Amino acid sequence: MRIFSVSDITRAVKDVLEAEFPFIWVKGQVTNLARPASGHVYFTLTDGDAGLSVVWFKGNQRGASGERAEGVTGDTAEKINPLTGEVESGETIKLEDGMEILCAGHMNVYPPRGAYQLIAELIQEHGVGDLRLAFEAMKRKLADKGYFSEDRKMEIPRSPSKVAVVTAPSGAAIMDFLRIAQGRGTGAEIRIYPTLVQGDKAPVQIAKAIDKVCEDGWAEVLVLIRGGGSLEDLWAFNTESVADALFRSTVPVVCGVGHEVDISIADYVADKRVATPSHAAQELWPRRETLMQSVDELESKLVRSYKNFLEVRNSRLETLRKGLTWLSPSQKIDRLLSSFSDENLRLKRAADLFTDRKSSELEALIYRLTGVLDERHFESIDREISHLYAMLERNGKIFMDNKFSEFDNMANSLRMLDPEMPLERGYSLVTVEKSGTFLRSPDEVMNGDGLRVRVKSGEIRAKVVGK
Repeated sequence: MRIFSVSDITRAVKDVLEAEFPFIWVKGQVTNLARPASGHVYFTLTDGDAGLSVVWFKGNQRGASGERAEGVTGDTAEKINPLTGEVESGETIKLEDGMEILCAGHMNVYPPRGAYQLIAELIQEHGVGDLRLAFEAMKRKLADKGYFSEDRKMEIPRSPSKVAVVTAPSGAAIMDFLRIAQGRGTGAEIRIYPTLVQGDKAPVQIAKAIDKVCEDGWAEVLVLIRGGGSLEDLWAFNTESVADALFRSTVPVVCGVGHEVDISIADYVADKRVATPSHAAQELWPRRETLMQSVDELESKLVRSYKNFLEVRNSRLETLRKGLTWLSPSQKIDRLLSSFSDENLRLKRAADLFTDRKSSELEALIYRLTGVLDERHFESIDREISHLYAMLERNGKIFMDNKFSEFDNMANSLRMLDPEMPLERGYSLVTVEKSGTFLRSPDEVMNGDGLRVRVKSGEIRAKVVGK
């Protein structure tokens, strides 16, 4: 029994494969496109059921134009059609994920991985040339009709609570949209308007779904989404019927069709274009963490503003309180009484000083007279002294009577300043309930206004019934 090594098997498969497929054409869609720094291009060619690895080496990268494709520099070179041997020229190909292409080359086995692959020698677009021309023609037509004008576009509401989504109900696009929406905003009602998003029937269904959203009239914003695909796959969104529906929409439209590199007519007509269906949800609703942070910042700002407001009002209230205290009649009386007490004390001190001084002068006079007068004069001196004491007592009484009279006059003046004194004579004080001010004129009140009437023994509530 022969035992093969891995290299033996790989080499045998390589020989058979390369001999069987020395040069082939393969049609498929580009996926998993990679362009490393080496300049080589790697991608997978798929038809939906199977995939084929393709390597397009830098030296072979000449598109249908005969020029080196993107990332390759050098002079324009001729390209030989391997089937006809003719020299051809055209536009440079630019590979993108989702592009339908025809790829010519030979099969190869890469031993380190034991994987077979196609070594591409020629690549050209397949089935999209006419579509691209139709796309540009439609774009020019609708632009001339004003469909792309920024002036007609509506503003997209921020954090909408009612959103209509026009898309395939079971596609990956709606799943991504709902998944992103679930963790954003403060909650919203989302209604799905199901429709085909690919094929001949898709344009009519999409247009009807857009019209239905506008007819229902409940949505704040309409979201039109679809996952990525080739130009053919996305062609429904490049049709005039869909563009017309978007143009007449009364609801702001967000369009997220395909991948970031995919641009459709619907993107131009919509009020806002986003890169992907996921991005549509990100555009409509902010992250909840951001909202919570904003709430915290607003709360802090509100607390600071409220504290500042209270400080300003308290300062103003204190100023008014001090001013009211100074102007208060009772405070004025207290100040007058304090001033009167000070004056009375000063008067008493002056009287005592006057009496002491006069007594000292009299005693000194008596002492001097005692040494020079004989006894017969003592009687007249005693009389003189008695007379002087009498005068002193009389003048002191007159002085004190005058000061007490001044005190009584000041006390009467203070009583006259008492706002409640007129109440003793039968008068009353009337204040307006709504303002708390004294009523001085009938023009200060209206019929139905409440009044408070202050009399000597209490207060009465009244109402204006006529003026």
